[in-house]
Amino acid sequence: MLPAEFGLIARHFAPLAGPGALGLLDDAAVIPGPAGTDLVLAADAMVAGTHFLPDDPPETIGRKLLRVNLSDLAAMGAAPLGYLMTVALPPGTDDPWLAAFAAGLAEDQARFDLQVLGGDTVSTPGPLTLSLTILGSVPTGGAIRRAGARPGDDIWVSGTIGDGWLGLRAARGEWPDPDGRLARRYRLPEPRLELGLALRGVARAMLDVSDGLLQDLSHLCRAGGCAAVVEAARIPASDASAPIAALATGGDDYELLLAAAPEDATRCQALGLTRIGRFGAGAPGVALLDGQGRDVTPARLGWSHV
Repeated sequence: MLPAEFGLIARHFAPLAGPGALGLLDDAAVIPGPAGTDLVLAADAMVAGTHFLPDDPPETIGRKLLRVNLSDLAAMGAAPLGYLMTVALPPGTDDPWLAAFAAGLAEDQARFDLQVLGGDTVSTPGPLTLSLTILGSVPTGGAIRRAGARPGDDIWVSGTIGDGWLGLRAARGEWPDPDGRLARRYRLPEPRLELGLALRGVARAMLDVSDGLLQDLSHLCRAGGCAAVVEAARIPASDASAPIAALATGGDDYELLLAAAPEDATRCQALGLTRIGRFGAGAPGVALLDGQGRDVTPARLGWSHV
């Protein structure tokens, strides 16, 4: 059975989609672009109290909004071109707040070499709601899709998993974070754009970890028509004392999760990736195994947006 969010999309929005929408099954749409390129388009929204803390610094809110969308481009192996943004501002949003929000965006525009192309500003009774549509490009036919994993492929991830879960708790004062690194990881995820480009021709299927490692892996399984087994002990984590089920389901990591052929293991290792399991034959689904080979898959694999 499809998760509620995907069932809703399949019933109501997939019938509206054109060819470039890829059935609304991927991180972004892909449409023909100029001079041997495809355009890659993705959109994400953030709501205060759900995707960021209401008292987070405004400059980090703007940067996170841009970065979570850049992460979708990274997952498709795309380079950024520009973005459109809509902001719905509640009463009391003052000019200093907006100036700091814009300054954060300007900082990351310079870092990632892109600019805003347009958008809209409206008022709302609350909460603060932000939406951004990102545009990128890949060589024609070069976008990395969610579909493509095959039985026998290895499962790889970038970075460390669970930092979003740990970082939210650190930002709330609920988890030790003496140098502030974890809270920063929550407020300012790192889009793996250069890695996404390097994985063209290596990743058979890929997405970014936004809804939880196991939940997002289940999307690759459904798209590829295969099963997956993850070894809990292999999952790279910043804090080994944290419950592995929480780290694997918490989300907001924005690391890359991919399928690669066993013969590409050396290339994946050279890119700093960690192998955490393998895809296998069988009905689409994910199993998490402990060090003794016991199934410790949590009932809830991650987040759903509805």
